[in-house]
Amino acid sequence: MLTVVMYHHINSDDLPLSNSDQMMEEHLKLISERFTTLFPGDTSASSGICLTFDDAYYDFYHYVFPLLKKYNLKALLAVPSAFIISNTALPAKQRLSLKHHEIYNGDNYKIYAPFCTYDELREMVKSGHVMIASHSMNHLNLSEDWVDLECEILGSKIALEENLGFGVDSFVLPYGKYNDEVVRLAREHYSYVFRIGNAINPSWDGIGGLIYRINGDALKSPDELFKPLKQLGFWGKTVVKMIKG
Repeated sequence: MLTVVMYHHINSDDLPLSNSDQMMEEHLKLISERFTTLFPGDTSASSGICLTFDDAYYDFYHYVFPLLKKYNLKALLAVPSAFIISNTALPAKQRLSLKHHEIYNGDNYKIYAPFCTYDELREMVKSGHVMIASHSMNHLNLSEDWVDLECEILGSKIALEENLGFGVDSFVLPYGKYNDEVVRLAREHYSYVFRIGNAINPSWDGIGGLIYRINGDALKSPDELFKPLKQLGFWGKTVVKMIKG
């Protein structure tokens, strides 16, 4: 069975979507001691786990990437391509200064560079510790009728591949929202399609073609996700999803 965990921010004001840098280090240290981290498609050991970080905020590069190197871990980073600029000389303090609700406002992604840059994404991929996934073009609810799905799903893949110079084979559904057409198009262009749902997967095929992720934000302890009662809840949801699927 395959466990996939979802995270967002580090040290953000949006506490439901964040962990402190101290908590994240303790959590990743524990993972390094108990599990083998995997990229999508890697052979799954009995102790295999896939770590996924949504939105490619600069705090991932600033806080998490050094920890991945320190503890020799892998992570999948989901990137909303419309917000990624080529490079920046802005200091870390300024890039980390926005509140969560300000990050997507207007041209703040250009003014403050609150997301990883293409230079940083390339650096992380070349390190062997990070793989890139598409998180759509504009981080929209893809189930809305007005959304241009070709742009969001295929256009984001093309933009990432052209700017990074390598293939992108995973797609992470924004907000966990989708319909049948979204899933069809995503699976047409990507080998691995991720959603939320707090279930464990039989394999990289996921459940009904979607790979479920456990929420790793707002951890109360480094081992919270791996405690028996939590694991029982995840397994219960897995069984329900598999029956329904």
